[in-house]
Amino acid sequence: RAVAMSVSHSSRLNKLVREQYMKLPQDGFVQVTYVWIDGSGEGVRCKSRTLDKEPKSIEDVPEWNFDGSSTAQAEGSNSDMFLVPVCMFKDPFCLDPNKLVLCEVLKYNRKPAETNLRHTCKKVMDLVKDSHPWFGMEQEYTLLGINGHPYGWPDNGFPGPQGPYYCGVGADKVYGRDIVESHYKACLYAGVKICGTNAEVMPSQWEFQVGPCEGIEMGDHLWMARFILHRICEDFGVVATLDPKPMTGNWNGAGCHTNYSTEEMRREGGLKHIEAAIEKLSKRHDYHICVYDPRGGRDNSRRLTGHHETSNIFEFSAGVANRGASIRIPRQVGQDGYGYFEDRRPAANCDPYAVTEAIMRTTVLNETGVETKDYADH
Repeated sequence: RAVAMSVSHSSRLNKLVREQYMKLPQDGFVQVTYVWIDGSGEGVRCKSRTLDKEPKSIEDVPEWNFDGSSTAQAEGSNSDMFLVPVCMFKDPFCLDPNKLVLCEVLKYNRKPAETNLRHTCKKVMDLVKDSHPWFGMEQEYTLLGINGHPYGWPDNGFPGPQGPYYCGVGADKVYGRDIVESHYKACLYAGVKICGTNAEVMPSQWEFQVGPCEGIEMGDHLWMARFILHRICEDFGVVATLDPKPMTGNWNGAGCHTNYSTEEMRREGGLKHIEAAIEKLSKRHDYHICVYDPRGGRDNSRRLTGHHETSNIFEFSAGVANRGASIRIPRQVGQDGYGYFEDRRPAANCDPYAVTEAIMRTTVLNETGVETKDYADH
């Protein structure tokens, strides 16, 4: 029996008709789509404007504004928020010379909005730039039908147990590969530093990886990769959720494993610097859990159970090639004596700015405890 997939109405519009208009010349004008993080700290918003020539750098893109009362970022009586362009990409939907521009959000008084976590992350990354921190983040996500049920799952039941789906091939093992491959190509076109993708352990769950990126670039590129994913899913009529545990029961959750190294870790003998960093992280576990999801650890508590390739949220652990540990040292790194390590605690819906900032505060700036230092005057 053919099962009717739950997809949005707009995805059924005739895309060939749309193509006719997308091919029209623009007479030198350029469409710029401004992208920002909304008041949830998880959602992205966008709107577009016309510039009379192609911007060659981020400085060529003017500031703009939006109604913050409609994005849970301001009161209606004082609702204008500033969009400050920070990172520019080619537009894979309207094609170059059109652009996607990631923006920071500032309030009416030019102070960062509550969910603008890039602002302090940039300060910290500027402070630690001599250590040349490299990051690679593994973004897991789950495809849902418009009805909220995992895409491709039986309407009234569950697929077979986990096992055949991870890196799977075949119509009975993977769902939605068209979306994944479209996302990969679009990110490459845009200039996002996407470096891989694979089907994950739970059916309809996928992962893409972004990196290596240095400093603030990690958050910029992962947020734009997320925007492109949501935008592509819109075209296909499905939803990508970053919920860390979208299905209760014997199913894997979704994380955003964060690979990290400094220049001294990547050199011969770097393992001792890796071990020193892990020791610092072990003494600040509660602080990191608080910033590794948007709800102070409550989202991650559903995922970090000690089962399904996770550590227990209440315990810190580290090990070589151990996917049940908080921190995994890859086997090759253990053998070579230098390289990087993987923090497996961040949730799929984490803010990459918060995660990378926290790692730098603990491992390079040597902060301890649950309080963070304000470096504004330094």
